[in-house]
Amino acid sequence: MQNQPRLPVVIVGGLHSDARREVVDRLLRTVPGSVALHHDLATAAEGILRRRVHDSSGELSCGDAPLVNDCACCALREDLVPELERLAADGLTRLAIVELWDSVEPKAMAEVVVAHGDALDLTNVMTAVDPALVLPYLTNGDDLAKVGLAAAATDQRTVGDTWARQLEYAPVLALVDSDDADDEDRALLAQLHPTAHRVPAGSDELAQLAFAGFDVEAAAAAQHPACARLPQEADDAGVTTLVWHRRRPFHPERLYQALEDLCCSAARSRGRFWLADRPDTLLAWDAAGGALCVENAGPWLASLPDAAWDMVPSMRRAAAALDWHPEHGDCCQHLVFTSPGLDRDGLAQLLESCLLTDDEYAAGPEAWRQLPAAFDSLLDPVP
Repeated sequence: MQNQPRLPVVIVGGLHSDARREVVDRLLRTVPGSVALHHDLATAAEGILRRRVHDSSGELSCGDAPLVNDCACCALREDLVPELERLAADGLTRLAIVELWDSVEPKAMAEVVVAHGDALDLTNVMTAVDPALVLPYLTNGDDLAKVGLAAAATDQRTVGDTWARQLEYAPVLALVDSDDADDEDRALLAQLHPTAHRVPAGSDELAQLAFAGFDVEAAAAAQHPACARLPQEADDAGVTTLVWHRRRPFHPERLYQALEDLCCSAARSRGRFWLADRPDTLLAWDAAGGALCVENAGPWLASLPDAAWDMVPSMRRAAAALDWHPEHGDCCQHLVFTSPGLDRDGLAQLLESCLLTDDEYAAGPEAWRQLPAAFDSLLDPVP
């Protein structure tokens, strides 16, 4: 008896709910035998999630899933895979379309499907986009809780940073028609995620891309600050991307004092950076909507003993090799700022002013470690 083929699964997400529903409806109409699953997290405050399964003709089933650990996303993970496996077992579904709720990020759900669904084949991830709403959502610094989109009581994400991750993770951006979109909106979208396949939601190509294939490990690596595929320099329709790459570490106190101006200088900025008082630590920079997240992303490879390199993922080693410096190894500043109306010269000047001076640099790493530890409050918060 031959093994039954695995069920193709495509994930469609995004905060633009009208655009998301349009993309899902288009897939249902163009892929015979397709079925969509959607968990509504708006009822999480009542302790339940609403699950709806439907095809192009209408609703097939609905039900409730209990909340898990006061976390709607946890409940979604617990309920999603069994529902998908049920569809796989009946052998009648050609494509399962997982329509994520507004603020659910596709990375977590993609990894759940791949890790736990033996009968499932994740064939792609799409983010539905209304081009006219890209900038308003990206610059929205409101907490998700404030706008009723938090996935848990402890959810501290903002609209801007959530939208940025939804946009940048998916290899396919499905664009709906928008009379309000202009050349600036399209240029911004192209610069934020230049490697994405941007396809009109009404195109026949959308259905083909639903089966194109998806590599969850490569997608995760592309988001990791150590080896992220960051945008290149660009300037189009009033939108500019500045790539700032330097080999000298930041003075922690001067950089900390400049954080507000740096965060507000661009709609989106991200990358990796190097602090003089933490010379062995790779730090991640992630900003949207005027809010900055700074995180410890582990050691620079240059700080590791040779024996430890075999434990480092190959994509990380390859990224370091491409950017290797004979003195500092992979330690560097690599920050990317994208925005309409970006003051490229002013921003570059501000960043340069935060680097160690010639005298400070010449003092060497032992002296650097004695500089004011201005980032301790962000990187080592008191429990």
